[in-house]
Amino acid sequence: MKKGLTRGLTNYGDAGFSLYLRRSFAKSMGYSGEMLARPVVGIADSRSGFNNCHRHFPELIEAVKRGVLAAGGLPIEFPTVSLGEVFLSPTSMMFRNLMSIDVEEMIRAQPMDAVVLVGGCDKTVPAQLMGALSADVPAVQLLAGPMMPTSFHGERLGACTDCRRFWALHRAGRIDEKGIEEVEGNLATTAGTCAVMGTASTMASIAEALGMALPGSAAIPAVHADRLRAAEASGARAIDLVKSPLRPSQIITEKSVENALRVLLAIGGSTNAIVHLTAIAGRAGIKIQLNHLNELSDSTPVLVDLKPTGQYYMSDLYAAGGVGAVMRELKGLLHLDCMTVAGVSLKEVLDKLPAWVDRAVIKPFSEPLSKQGGLVALFGSLAPNGAILKRSAADPKLFEKEGRAVVFSSLDDLAARIDDPGLDVTPEDFLVLQNAGPKSGYAMPEAGYLPIPAKLARAGVKDMVRISDARMSGTAYGTIVLHVSPESAIGGPLALARNGDRIRLSIKERKIDLLVSESELQKRKSSWKPPVAPPARGYAKLYMDHVLQAEHGCDFDFLRKS
Repeated sequence: MKKGLTRGLTNYGDAGFSLYLRRSFAKSMGYSGEMLARPVVGIADSRSGFNNCHRHFPELIEAVKRGVLAAGGLPIEFPTVSLGEVFLSPTSMMFRNLMSIDVEEMIRAQPMDAVVLVGGCDKTVPAQLMGALSADVPAVQLLAGPMMPTSFHGERLGACTDCRRFWALHRAGRIDEKGIEEVEGNLATTAGTCAVMGTASTMASIAEALGMALPGSAAIPAVHADRLRAAEASGARAIDLVKSPLRPSQIITEKSVENALRVLLAIGGSTNAIVHLTAIAGRAGIKIQLNHLNELSDSTPVLVDLKPTGQYYMSDLYAAGGVGAVMRELKGLLHLDCMTVAGVSLKEVLDKLPAWVDRAVIKPFSEPLSKQGGLVALFGSLAPNGAILKRSAADPKLFEKEGRAVVFSSLDDLAARIDDPGLDVTPEDFLVLQNAGPKSGYAMPEAGYLPIPAKLARAGVKDMVRISDARMSGTAYGTIVLHVSPESAIGGPLALARNGDRIRLSIKERKIDLLVSESELQKRKSSWKPPVAPPARGYAKLYMDHVLQAEHGCDFDFLRKS
């Protein structure tokens, strides 16, 4: 098998000339013949000036290169699409699949024997794993690592659960403009991803649980020296993978995906992870059934006491024993024979872990924070194909409830009316947002965290049932039903809800029902029209033509392995 620069030669009709020309151009960059004879490790660099999470990547990538060079390889970095979560419009979710295509095609098109995927921000890690699995070249996932929390007025702050808490206080009139501006400058003060168990930290944990990131590397803070040592080790491991190829398709299997689901439930992870893990698994032809998620959730306890559902931060999880310590508590539920990118089984990884664990952060299996997992899937007449609720972040008082629908037809409608003093709404009502799913024109933003109407917030209301086909940030909290499928924009039942309709929610029965007669729904359906015109060109057209619903991971239909 061809190695290094001899892989995938540019086709000029003369292979010898192609290699001669490639070496010639490589030597123009100052490489010696000796270096060019080495195996090549590509380094997929997802940084940009619009991605605050990745501002430490120059130093991180230098450490990867150090590891590759010391192990006898040639490191070559290359740029990919970068998904800075808060800098993209309409939402980063729209561009996750684009990044996955970029990663896949650049791995396949360029001569590399292995690749180190360097990323962290929410959609970046899913995109890199999706692309790497499709390309199926030996790969190691290197995570950006979380931010460190900041001391502020006697308390610890960290993006972004605390940012939502302070914004809610600002909306309720308890923090003025000067106060919120001061908070703004103290929420995110170091490099790295959000400091809580948001989507970025959840996906980092899942990357380790799948076996694609080196053991012990998921929770290391971005600014910790151990993060650089993990980078060096990832580069060195990439060279080992060249010598004894272990491809992503051999690591990401049905068993390792189930392990990842168990870890997701035990850490009280982000609802977004269901969409992303489903998309990753789909690239290997593995289906994640929401009914199976419920079965796993019923038997998987919540063990990790991190914000947004608890009190600690990711840096505390690392100091407490990391994701490995969580998996050791789950040992009796996991498939221990799964292979990891380290070249050893999960059992071997867990057997080598230090004995000490901080029980304030990671609870023992026998004394969990909750006996059931953090996520639950719901079905019913409002969501025939499923919906997701993060029960570990919700108010149990609202779990069995019937309420009146207060419906917003779009994000623009929500923004225009949610704080209207004349809005007909009470704390017992259900807030319903339509047309915020994958094909809505908004591309399924993290808008499911509907704000509490201002007049209720000022009266002290902190939670109420909210329902939509949107997503929610992993840093958010509340009794929020998300990913309702089929979505409104393709005429799903959610599109037919009207102000005053009754909706019944039952977490116990896993149900979410629109209590409207079938004849009335058919009447409404006959007058329904799509909310947006299809785009005429470009990536927006590709996206709208091919994006799947939430239960299929919102991947493109032509990218999933059949």
